[in-house]
Amino acid sequence: MESRSLERFADRVVLVIGAGSGMGRSAALRIASEGGHVWVADIDEDSAKKVAAEIDEAGGRAVGVRLDAADVQALTDLYARIDREHGVLHAVHYQVGIPGPAGLAVSEDEWQRTMDVNMKSAYYATTLCFDLLERAGGKGSITMTSTAAAIIGSPRSPIYSMTKGAILPFARSLALIGAKRGIRVNVVAPGMVETPMLSSFFPGARDKDPAELMASFRSSVPLGRGAQPEEIGNVIAFLNSDDASYLTGVTIPVDGGATIA
Repeated sequence: MESRSLERFADRVVLVIGAGSGMGRSAALRIASEGGHVWVADIDEDSAKKVAAEIDEAGGRAVGVRLDAADVQALTDLYARIDREHGVLHAVHYQVGIPGPAGLAVSEDEWQRTMDVNMKSAYYATTLCFDLLERAGGKGSITMTSTAAAIIGSPRSPIYSMTKGAILPFARSLALIGAKRGIRVNVVAPGMVETPMLSSFFPGARDKDPAELMASFRSSVPLGRGAQPEEIGNVIAFLNSDDASYLTGVTIPVDGGATIA
């Protein structure tokens, strides 16, 4: 039987956008533990540098940088820096999103901010890197995190389902373009995940006990619990590795069965 290396990302350069906490952090740690040189990017610079330090202390390689993913110039500058320092990029994971306002009464300012964070950032974060990924010699990969609410809908925040739902067909389009350039594109759609941001994903429920809300969510999940960030990070690492070399244009729900309930 052919043996498999435990270092699926040896000699590979990987950018994780939104890696300062939660699922992004878990993906960065997992990829670094398998040999990847990880660029840890987050709008919270201190968090990004803390995660990079965790990786360094564990014997890995990482750079922590501040990045506002909705700032096109900041994205352009970061990719230019990676180009100067490495000349290639093997994988990009995009882990950015806000729940947006609850209900149907959404101001134009709220609407625009949600579009910028959930859609504008997704578009530019994954298109500005194509030339760098193409230099990976057929090993280029993009993953994006959407949500199970993009598949089944959110009764609390329709704008969240709309903006994160747009990622699914967008990824399929990118996958068709990327196939000719040696770049795969896939999506992870988590359900309930036990992260520091979880309470912010209960829009319009500030007057309710978050613990009760989370208990209600858990009871609706066939597996009876929320995911741990590592369980999402493991799937992200898999999709960006050669183990997923024949997967592209796919959305994988990682939701404990929520989308089939």
